[in-house]
Amino acid sequence: MTTASTVKTEYEAIIGLETHCQLSTNTKIFSNSSTAFGSDPNTNIDPVCMGLPGVLPVLNQKVLEYAVKAGLALNCQIAKYSKFDRKQYFYPDLPKNYQISQYDLPIAEHGWLEIELVDAEGNPTRKRIGITRLHMEEDAGKLVHAGSDRLSGSSYSLVDYNRAGIPLVEIVSEPDLRSGLEAAEYAEELRRIVRYLGVSDGNMEQGSLRCDVNISVRPVGRKEFGTKVEIKNMNSFSAIQRAIDYEIERQIAAIEAGDRIIQETRLWQEGAQCTSSMRVKEGSSDYRYFPEPDLAPIEVSNEQLEKWRSELPELPAQKRHHYESELGLSAYDARVLTEDRSIAEYFETAIASGANAKAAANWITQDIAAHLNKQKLTITQIGLTPTNLADIITRIETGKISNAQAKEKLPDLLSGISPEKAFAGQELITDPSVLEPIVDEVIAANPKELEKYRNGNTNLKGFFVGQVLKKTGKRADPKLTNELVEKKLNA
Repeated sequence: MTTASTVKTEYEAIIGLETHCQLSTNTKIFSNSSTAFGSDPNTNIDPVCMGLPGVLPVLNQKVLEYAVKAGLALNCQIAKYSKFDRKQYFYPDLPKNYQISQYDLPIAEHGWLEIELVDAEGNPTRKRIGITRLHMEEDAGKLVHAGSDRLSGSSYSLVDYNRAGIPLVEIVSEPDLRSGLEAAEYAEELRRIVRYLGVSDGNMEQGSLRCDVNISVRPVGRKEFGTKVEIKNMNSFSAIQRAIDYEIERQIAAIEAGDRIIQETRLWQEGAQCTSSMRVKEGSSDYRYFPEPDLAPIEVSNEQLEKWRSELPELPAQKRHHYESELGLSAYDARVLTEDRSIAEYFETAIASGANAKAAANWITQDIAAHLNKQKLTITQIGLTPTNLADIITRIETGKISNAQAKEKLPDLLSGISPEKAFAGQELITDPSVLEPIVDEVIAANPKELEKYRNGNTNLKGFFVGQVLKKTGKRADPKLTNELVEKKLNA
């Protein structure tokens, strides 16, 4: 008999992400220092980002434009009036001992983005994830620890202030995510969006996109949230998923053992594949926010807002819907094609040039993608234009060349040789009166194989077809050749 004490409690995770995204402006948020990545330490600095006495910040207009465009792309309400605040905290790489951020009046609120998960059978599942807010702020510098990758265990630390003052937008999601997989997909979709907009390069390995996870667990059916834990130090989407999956199991095991979950910040240890405690989590009251006295409030006019809205491109989710519903592509193909804006534009140009959508998708996601991966190139760096790809596909569909011929010539085509030159003198032989004598000649030249075929070894049909293709320099129409060979062998 099953009793209440033996019924295993089911838990669900409540997950939200705080994502810091560096904006791709040429200069910093409040000064004219360069934002170039990889410069020598402490060369891209100035009195403003170093917090020297008597200096005044001036908002970079491009930062406001990029923040508003990101907010619009995330379906947020853009504030007609917002302001900056001082967030007080001490850290060695924060020269002023406060950060200029936005607190109670952010530039954008109440938005959402759509994630799409594709199962093993290729079926897509879509889900909207709420966006609580998007606000502008400045980045801090960077500590370089000697002898360890963190403060604990290092012999000394160096400070590089190049990153101090680089513009950020912080994007805070609603706690709508329920698994590590959903969270990783949310972060990936966010990166796709900012890259499509051109407001950020989204490179996690360079710190341009940094995600912190807030996670708690609760018994299924309970409305109240559990105690929230924050996880930092995740530098890839797979790390986000693994860290969340680990933390879910850790919290459930702790609750089952009767332990109390405390609100804290934990670090993801990539080597050990676990989280570890870093510090007790601060609350907003600890930061002693107050309005930034050196910056005027921000007002965005209706005219300016509509101008920026009109400059938005079609975004990844819109393209996926279009590719699947109107072009008939699979969810997998649509996802691969929309991963990068330049690939989507290449595909769409090929379609506009007359290419069949499915054929173009196959070439781009398979053969061309393999070449790009092998050579570490982007699609804008290859010599095969989308118009020439459409030409190749049309030649195959009209029977002028075979698919095998096109693949054989692909290296030349990718280097920039035109289809006209690549396939000169290579048109398929599609006239039966030309091919029939060649088939007869091949069969006559191979009596032993003919006898084996007629004694039941029908796999030898491929041998005869291959001989015909060889004799014609692969110019024989494969379909017609198959038909003629089968007819002659069975005569």
